[in-house]
Amino acid sequence: MAFQVSPGVQVQEIDATNVIPAVSSSTGAYCGHFGWGPAEDVVTVSSGKGLVDSFGEPANTDIAAEYFYPAAMFLDYGIDLKVVRIATTSMVNATTTSGQSLLIKNLTHYRDNYNTGAASVGNYGARYAGALGNSLKISVCGGANPYSQASVTTTNGTSTVGGTSIEVTLGEKFIVGDILTLIGSDTTRYKISAITFDSGATGAATVTIAQEDDSTQGLTTAVSSGVALNREWEFAQQFNGAPGTSAYAAGRASAGVTDEMHVVVLDEDGEISGTPGTILEKYEDLSKASDAKDEFGASNYYVTVIENRSDWVYWLDHSSTMGSAGSAAAGVTFGTGTLPDSLSFTNGADGNQPTTGQKITAWNTHFGSADNQDINLIISGSGQADNGSGTAVTTRAETTSYYNQLMNIAEDRKDCMAFFSPIKSDCVDSGVSGATNVKATADTLNGSSYSTMSSNWLYIYDRYNDRYVYVPDNGAVAGLCARTDYTNDAWYSPAGFTRGQIFGVTKLAFNPTQADRDILYRSRVNPVVTFPGQGTLLYGDKTLVSNDSSAFSRINVRRLFIVLEKSISTAAKFQLFEFNDSFTRANFRAAIEPFLRQVQGRRGIYDFSVICDETNNTAGVVDASQFVASIFVKPARSINFITLTFVASRSGVDFEEVYGAPDGAQESATNL
Repeated sequence: MAFQVSPGVQVQEIDATNVIPAVSSSTGAYCGHFGWGPAEDVVTVSSGKGLVDSFGEPANTDIAAEYFYPAAMFLDYGIDLKVVRIATTSMVNATTTSGQSLLIKNLTHYRDNYNTGAASVGNYGARYAGALGNSLKISVCGGANPYSQASVTTTNGTSTVGGTSIEVTLGEKFIVGDILTLIGSDTTRYKISAITFDSGATGAATVTIAQEDDSTQGLTTAVSSGVALNREWEFAQQFNGAPGTSAYAAGRASAGVTDEMHVVVLDEDGEISGTPGTILEKYEDLSKASDAKDEFGASNYYVTVIENRSDWVYWLDHSSTMGSAGSAAAGVTFGTGTLPDSLSFTNGADGNQPTTGQKITAWNTHFGSADNQDINLIISGSGQADNGSGTAVTTRAETTSYYNQLMNIAEDRKDCMAFFSPIKSDCVDSGVSGATNVKATADTLNGSSYSTMSSNWLYIYDRYNDRYVYVPDNGAVAGLCARTDYTNDAWYSPAGFTRGQIFGVTKLAFNPTQADRDILYRSRVNPVVTFPGQGTLLYGDKTLVSNDSSAFSRINVRRLFIVLEKSISTAAKFQLFEFNDSFTRANFRAAIEPFLRQVQGRRGIYDFSVICDETNNTAGVVDASQFVASIFVKPARSINFITLTFVASRSGVDFEEVYGAPDGAQESATNL
């Protein structure tokens, strides 16, 4: 920058078009079976907690663990995983209408099909399909009377101190959960846990009660017939007061239009939070008016607020107690009802695990094109599938069919690698035949440098269900690649004692011996091995390419070229629609060569050459509106074999005599 003597503004330009942009090399992708979360939608998670927050904890089954932990183990090493929950047969959202079978895949699916109201599916549905939704309950208070009522009815009999039931007249004035107080000196708050209507007595009922703050204690005073009762909404104490008329509605109609409502979403059974009755969400002073706005100008219409903010429920239709709910505020008086709507969710189901066809459809739909999603590491998970009728299929043919189709996706994209494991029966309880079984699976796979296969299933602690379980190793191996990207670069091998440590493994399904490892490596399978006192390691870095002499037979070389091709092709886009002349070619070389020197300095390549001149951009190429660059690189190779030669010599012999000996002298050096 030039020196300025007096104040002023200086303008300078920096041409950044010649800089090679950084590209991702560690983003994972996974399509699997989960018990919660959006279906057929790409969700990016960055931690094990994020995975649980989005898709729930795994159920206490082997199948659930086999789908959950490949993703979870990847996140132990990497921080960017794109997850798709596959929509499967018999997956159902829980609803507030018993017996209703409804599948809402995700928010887009809801907006396309269900956010305009459909009475046949009930008033509310769980946000996602799955049995977890059966633990939900929603309580909606639509006015002052549902919120609290004074002297709503009287007792119809006598009860003694400690009693846990009261006979009342007009039992329909109560719902389970209501808080009762006796008019008189007894100020104790009693919560209704059950209501039983008396046969032959219209409206009369017996209500089972306990003290609100103690579910085991009954009446603190004796109750005689005719004592008046007050009732209060179970969640009234969670809010500042009863719902009434919003300022928005009052400004367009008149006082008393009662458009406000309070909403509570709770974990009724405790399956979500671990504690029954836990409040998950609450919304105060929402409006029944479709055009209502809050003080910030945002929609305060309860349907819209729940749609945009709830993590647990969708609105499906207005309750009959709400009168004109869904109308614009002007000139409308909304219904309030006499009691809150207190609705439990039922009929949610996780569904069968996906078929192979459903898996591949999900992969192709969401990750089949590099234009749609930027990914680098395809995690295959379990090769197990459903046969379409609720029965698991675990055959080698089924698994390898799935793997070969994933391999095709990676081959077509050419910007990622797919990671495979053996089928469970290859190695779990396989005895001495583990390596032979794994080889048989590997031998049925197609050849591809864009895929790699490891050898094992890992016995790990399932912390969510307090047990141990076997899971496939491909999530962990893909995670090693992601971790290598952060600690070194993508062109470093993820295997070995330095970068290949797999943590959290109690034991392997089988621990391959040297002879086993020879069998596996010849079949393009990377052994996962536990060495005593040294941990569990990825002990190979082969791809599944058929030609073992190819440079692309090694993971680090394939990933090097993915990075080079992705980076340079991204930079090359800036040459589109420029003139194919010496200036443009020089500009391109000026961008590419420093990048390659940087990769060379970071030990990714030994040497390189970039040809982009008149020799490959001939007149014919120029006239065809083409631009050609030839990029030659010598990739760095990982060490797979170490030879150590130990030479014993007599005391009087100089080592230089051994060093300088002709070929074959080492073999006879022990005679020196």
